Amino acid sequence: MANIHKFIQDGEHYVIDVNSGSVHIVDKLVYDILNDEKLEEKQIVVDRLKNDYKKEQIEEAYDEIKALIDEEILYSKDLYEDIALKSDKAPSYIKALCLNVAHDCNLRCKYCFADEGDYKGCRELMPTEIAKKAIDFVIKKSGPRKNIEVDWFGGEPLMAFNTIKEVMEYTKEQEKIHNKNIRFTMTTNATLLNDEIMDYLDKNMGNIILSIDGRKEVNDKVRVRVDGTGSYDSILPKIKKMVEIRDKSKQYYARGTFTRWNTDFFEDIKFMADQGFDEISIEPVVLPENHPLSLREEDLPTIFEQYDKLYSEMLKRHKEGKPFRFYHFNIDLQGGPCVYKRISGCGAGHEYVAITPEGDIYPCHQFIGNEDFKLGNLSDAEELNTDIIDKFKDAHIYTKPECKQCWARFYCSGGCQANNYNFNGDMHIPYSLGCKMQKKRIECAIALKTKMME
Repeated sequence: MANIHKFIQDGEHYVIDVNSGSVHIVDKLVYDILNDEKLEEKQIVVDRLKNDYKKEQIEEAYDEIKALIDEEILYSKDLYEDIALKSDKAPSYIKALCLNVAHDCNLRCKYCFADEGDYKGCRELMPTEIAKKAIDFVIKKSGPRKNIEVDWFGGEPLMAFNTIKEVMEYTKEQEKIHNKNIRFTMTTNATLLNDEIMDYLDKNMGNIILSIDGRKEVNDKVRVRVDGTGSYDSILPKIKKMVEIRDKSKQYYARGTFTRWNTDFFEDIKFMADQGFDEISIEPVVLPENHPLSLREEDLPTIFEQYDKLYSEMLKRHKEGKPFRFYHFNIDLQGGPCVYKRISGCGAGHEYVAITPEGDIYPCHQFIGNEDFKLGNLSDAEELNTDIIDKFKDAHIYTKPECKQCWARFYCSGGCQANNYNFNGDMHIPYSLGCKMQKKRIECAIALKTKMME
């Protein structure tokens, strides 16, 4: 099992203590002494490094490392496995809801996991009464939790704007009655934004995710309309305006996807930052390997190079007083998410569910349409499939053999359950390509935050 992790970023040598999360910038000698699993005996280290360093240098550095180990700053113990096993037996309360208000879309994005918006079913919008039932459901199933998050999702949710407005008014009434605090978010392709909608979203959404894939030539190859024309010229001005009216206390992301057609995606991130966006997310596409847009193992060196370039650019702009945030580089070195979240991830299937226009309930939006994972329906929400719920509760880092051994386990929390299942037929086996990209992002993020804190 990896107890520490070493990596080099921009010529600096970093060491992470996996269990405590402490990060150290060290010299090359210390870096060479350390092994991932445990500190070797002093004489073994001296013999191994005697051709590169003087004996007294090795022994002095070794003694300093030993002192850190005694203080449990390096090679610290894993204190979380018992917490994970106990949490399996705790009652489940839903805290987040993906409300698929539209199984329809006015774009035909070529990489869409939702089968261009209809989730391999018929194109339909969620009836208002179903949406209200979904709000009642999450309030009831949230138990003692006060804070709930609801994401308007699709397809393109703004195709059901009138339903959204009506249900949001209903929700405001219900949260007062039940003493809940419900925060709404929305993911939109921005095509339907106008002054009225933008004003409403600004006032009512805690977070808005605005989809654009970066440069015009990239965006218009994949984010296309029904007639095959690109969406860039229409959406960029709308996204800019939406961002401009959000004050600094309100969250948004300009969010894109990179595919095999733009493995130079650093240029898209840089382009978006130059457009004035200071909250950016460009995420790797997840598609079957035989899809022409899918990422492959041979793309990884290019992808890693892009993350290195991004690290350097973000550090440079930080020093210049023109910073921007990149979603996958957001990391908290002072403790990060709670222990439970680090162990179990997003909580799909037991703390987070998705609901379709027909009222069907699934563990998350990526499982929609797979009947093997259908939890139930709002018409009989008391009869949820507890076997499926228990399977998701049990799929944490301590029941995933590869994750349990991995240095990044407390940062990625075992990866996306849907990706793991879709690629391997088992939620307990991680999606390998995604793991490798995630580890690279974590290294860059840790190095970036460390340098910014200096």
